[in-house]
Amino acid sequence: MVKIAITGANGKMGKVIARLIAERNDCEVIAGIDLNTDRNGSFPIVKTPFDLPAKPDVIIDFSHPSALNDLLSYCTMNGVPVVVATTGYTEDQIAEIRKTAGQIPVFFTFNMSLGINLLVELGKRAVNVLGGQFDIEIVEKHHNLKKDAPSGTAIMIAEALNGELGNKMHYVYDRHSVRKPRESTEIGLHSIRGGTIVGEHDIIFAGHDEVITLSHSAASKEVFANGSINAAVFLSKKEAGLYDMSDLLAES
Repeated sequence: MVKIAITGANGKMGKVIARLIAERNDCEVIAGIDLNTDRNGSFPIVKTPFDLPAKPDVIIDFSHPSALNDLLSYCTMNGVPVVVATTGYTEDQIAEIRKTAGQIPVFFTFNMSLGINLLVELGKRAVNVLGGQFDIEIVEKHHNLKKDAPSGTAIMIAEALNGELGNKMHYVYDRHSVRKPRESTEIGLHSIRGGTIVGEHDIIFAGHDEVITLSHSAASKEVFANGSINAAVFLSKKEAGLYDMSDLLAES
């Protein structure tokens, strides 16, 4: 039985994760971490990782970028694997996450959905087939409470496609300040915020007289929660290193 602590336990995702773990028989929540310490289940909730009443086998983090330093410090000091599922990190914070993976197991991805990661793989395949002859635009849509834009997932998609193209592309965010024809080396990224959209991502390949669109739509937060739980169980058995969804899928 894998013992899990949830960072952001009283947030929307934290509550979904706790509910889904309660339905499984291979793991359990032993504690939560949240500035709001109101108890929402059968486990205690504390303000910082250093207040945890017992050492977990792994921590799932769905909180806020400001919590990263304490989280990585605790996990490094205590040898606790961590699933980092929060978005909105700076480049320096991402570098710190990768550095920490040299000491403990770290699972880091911009999106925990199996479908999204398949979308990325299909996008990479399309880039290789189309040979850079199509313009690439990425459109992401989320609910009106999401703070970061573009989404971490949109950036993940762009970087994956750019890597297939030899990292020769540059990113253009929206086009309201651009007054010139589109360059062939652009990847456009566009953000839409509204209502209760859980998450939608489109990769548009626009060529001469034809358009190919790859799309993914999440209907609930459960797709991300289940992904993070599976990642936690997977990570609890691993040595130090940086892992992502491709590693998890390889063992499925």
